[in-house]
Amino acid sequence: MKKIFVLFVFLFTGINIMAQTKDTLTTDVLTGRPMLLGICNRTALNDTSFSWWFESEYDLYNIDSTSLENISGKMKDIKITIVMGTWCSDSRREVPRLFKILDYIKYPSDSVKIIMVGRDIKGKGNETDSLNVERVPSIIFYRDNIEIGRIVESPKETLEKDMIDIINKE
Repeated sequence: MKKIFVLFVFLFTGINIMAQTKDTLTTDVLTGRPMLLGICNRTALNDTSFSWWFESEYDLYNIDSTSLENISGKMKDIKITIVMGTWCSDSRREVPRLFKILDYIKYPSDSVKIIMVGRDIKGKGNETDSLNVERVPSIIFYRDNIEIGRIVESPKETLEKDMIDIINKE
């Protein structure tokens, strides 16, 4: 009986460890609303705590398709890191719009890294320590693992035009 109990505890603990994700759902102490921390993927935003603003902003955004005519070929060697807060109005506006653009150009989702931060601009661990992020969202573009530009809080012109300006940098 003791062996069965030990085996059960071992299996249960192992399953729990393997089931852990990199992001954490927590509570914003300022508003009492749910908030994500850590590295996550886009599906985390499908949670009803976040989907109400994500889907609304995504659906309402009109893409400047003319600006994006020749961008697809230029995105092959680009990686994107998004540092955002689910509590932040700028993140709630710009990140769904960015994903609508990325979907439009068929950009691969595995080339996007999302880091959720709290109001202190810290993630679950040290994910943002080397990124020099002071405001969110920060959308950072990399070519060959070297930062080539970023959009911080909101675009200077439009997301599409700012992306093109960054990607066209040599």
